[in-house]
Amino acid sequence: MRIICSILVMAVVTYLIRMLPMTIFRKKIQSRFLQDFLYYIPYAILSAMTIPAVFYATGDFFSAIAATVIAVVLAWNGLPLIVVALAASGTALLASLIEQWI
Repeated sequence: MRIICSILVMAVVTYLIRMLPMTIFRKKIQSRFLQDFLYYIPYAILSAMTIPAVFYATGDFFSAIAATVIAVVLAWNGLPLIVVALAASGTALLASLIEQWI
């Protein structure tokens, strides 16, 4: 019974999060500031969730920095996400191996 109640609560919360903006903002938003703010929220939240995970995933600060630098450079140059992810993962692995070898 507890699992069913948990699923129902999560469904209601998810529905409210998706439904409330449509009911609150019925007209086109005229404020340029608010439009920009709402445009950049997904990027800010994704960055806030991803960056800490990057630095804790490897357990080693050096390999995390190396992978992040490679990922930023490749992404800045417009390469596809899969290329950026594979290159960053490979860089983290290589940096870890080099650090163990030294």
